[in-house]
Amino acid sequence: MNYKLLIADDHPLYREALATTVSAKLPDCDLLQSEDLASTLSRLDEHEIDLLLLDLNMPGSEGFNGLAQIRNSFPAVPVVVVSGSDKNSVIRQAAGFGASGFLSKTARPEEITDCIQRVLDGEEYFSAEALEEEAESELAERLARLTPQQLRIFQMIAQGLLNKQIAFELDITEPTVKSHVTAILRKLELRDRKQLIREAQALTQL
Repeated sequence: MNYKLLIADDHPLYREALATTVSAKLPDCDLLQSEDLASTLSRLDEHEIDLLLLDLNMPGSEGFNGLAQIRNSFPAVPVVVVSGSDKNSVIRQAAGFGASGFLSKTARPEEITDCIQRVLDGEEYFSAEALEEEAESELAERLARLTPQQLRIFQMIAQGLLNKQIAFELDITEPTVKSHVTAILRKLELRDRKQLIREAQALTQL
């Protein structure tokens, strides 16, 4: 069976190296590439992607913001996070935000292909050691309640934008932004905007 994979990474040398590894080990796979969050979302919208290999940090995406948006918009597409950090806390958060697997950028070719094959077969691929500790996934579960528009506003708050600036960027009224912020606070079970900002900014820290 031919699978279509998307490699999303802003470093062309690593992206090409990963593509070469996958092509050599899984020659029946069709490979697409993207270099930032916008092009990744575009590829996902234009193609029937069977698996996404996602770098956490690339233009338009910092920390888990990109993963959260992708899982919100394309929940049926399995995502394997590929990260330069292999801390257990990062792996647990990736799992909490809905990733199906996790690979370090130092992973061996055999490990990469094993992960891809398992996830394509419907399994998950995570370090057992990382998942033994309590998962930091409560916020991730609550984020799934947000609409795509609310998630965008949540991400803009993380970037430090004020309601007026968010309204301008999204071409909506400021009262509409305030209404969304109120709904976000309720869905995420947060007290106020200060706590919302802290939680939003925490997503960008690996």
